[in-house]
Amino acid sequence: MASKDHLIIFDTTLRDGEQSPGAAMTREEKLRVAKALEKLRVDVIEAGFATSSPGDFAAVKSIAEAVRDSRVCSLARTLPADIERAAEALQGAAAPRIHTFIATSPIHMEYKLQMTPEQVLEQAVGAVRIARNLVEDVEFSLEDGSRTEFEFMCRVIEAVIAAGARTINIPDTVGYGEPGQYGAMIGRVIRNVPNADQAVFSVHCHNDLGLAVANSLAAVLQGARQVECTVNGLGERAGNAALEEIVMAIRTRPDVFPVETRIDTTQIVPTSRLVSTVTGFPVQPNKAVVGANAFAHESGIHQDGVLKYRETYEIMRAQDVGWNTNRIVLGKLSGRAAFTARLEALGIGFDNRADLNRAFARFKELADKKREIYDEDLQALVSDIQFGATDEHFRLISMDVASRTGRAPHAELVLSTKGHEHEVAADGDGPVDAVFKAIEKLAHSGASLQLYSVNAITTGSDSQGEVTVRLEKGGRIVNGQGADTDILAASAKAYLNALNLLESPDRVHPQRGV
Repeated sequence: MASKDHLIIFDTTLRDGEQSPGAAMTREEKLRVAKALEKLRVDVIEAGFATSSPGDFAAVKSIAEAVRDSRVCSLARTLPADIERAAEALQGAAAPRIHTFIATSPIHMEYKLQMTPEQVLEQAVGAVRIARNLVEDVEFSLEDGSRTEFEFMCRVIEAVIAAGARTINIPDTVGYGEPGQYGAMIGRVIRNVPNADQAVFSVHCHNDLGLAVANSLAAVLQGARQVECTVNGLGERAGNAALEEIVMAIRTRPDVFPVETRIDTTQIVPTSRLVSTVTGFPVQPNKAVVGANAFAHESGIHQDGVLKYRETYEIMRAQDVGWNTNRIVLGKLSGRAAFTARLEALGIGFDNRADLNRAFARFKELADKKREIYDEDLQALVSDIQFGATDEHFRLISMDVASRTGRAPHAELVLSTKGHEHEVAADGDGPVDAVFKAIEKLAHSGASLQLYSVNAITTGSDSQGEVTVRLEKGGRIVNGQGADTDILAASAKAYLNALNLLESPDRVHPQRGV
């Protein structure tokens, strides 16, 4: 059998994925996700946009210094200051990459950049030359590539390759592409650019029409050898091409795709869970590969077929992507050593013993409420300790909620703020509404509730409920999370977590103001 080309998996969860409203991550959160991506064995980690804020610069720098087995990349506009800032952040990287970009479509050049095509071409070439003098590995992207005029696209690509770019990315920035057309465009570019053999061609597809994965795979069939994607398909608007779907499509259909990846697929589900926990974006149950129902069968005909021969209805093994049937690992009699060992196996660590002690105490509290503790329970349990707001302005002490037919639900809460306890109470249209109104009597946040969602962390009536609350204030959007076997307590924790994030300067969106 002929050897297959290597397909470079370029993960942009920490940069483009973070552009989802409310998904901004702190430096510590980004570092943990980056380590998970390294364990997943992605080829390139786009760690952020170094020039966008001091926080994002620090995150890129920390990741560059910590990650050794994946290439670390920073995005930069075609501006000298951006490029130099990216190079500075990447100084400690074992394998640094600068990724510079400029829009090349007529609509973007005229209305956004207000530049002529010749000015855009000149700025693109100049940026690549500056970057190439700072690092060996330079990627250039033609923003809105799928709506760029073909002849101009080829001119720009030929010029930036000559200037030193060794990866050329042609993004479908607004999700406008269609697989047949987009794939054919990539193939045509590769055939028509004279020095195309000196670069790797890459694609970066958005999911506005639900075609991001299809467009990416169509481009791979036409010669693209890098795919830019995100865990869980996270990203602005409708998201990006989902890493897990790209990787498993290639692995499952070797008869179709002439490429292979180096991804450790058993790390897909753990990484998916981590990204979901850190960003506050739950994975929908019917999501391909990583959704809770991805390997579930309810139809009697399907169940019968799977029991007789798995391949009748399953084209992938659940274990191959990180699902496993032996997830019940701890209970109320488990000690600190078993608890710590399981956290380490999940890739969870603490910077200090105090946080570990708090996590263990919460584990014991949870074990008193439910008999069997799953990996998902542990992820939720430690997330608010390890990745909550650095300064807890508001904290739940206790709550008492009454809801009876024919009467307005009533909530009484004891909250702590700046070391002082306050009693607050309110009625509401429902028990959750009463809890939120009681909190607002103390907080006076002025924030508007954009989203309230509940997700069962595990199966069973004693499952923890994981609540996500999205708040907006003055253009800032944050997602708060809370988990508890009591859904009202989880709701209060999530709302308070969101309020704390609004108060935290670390949570300002990294690209705000760029």
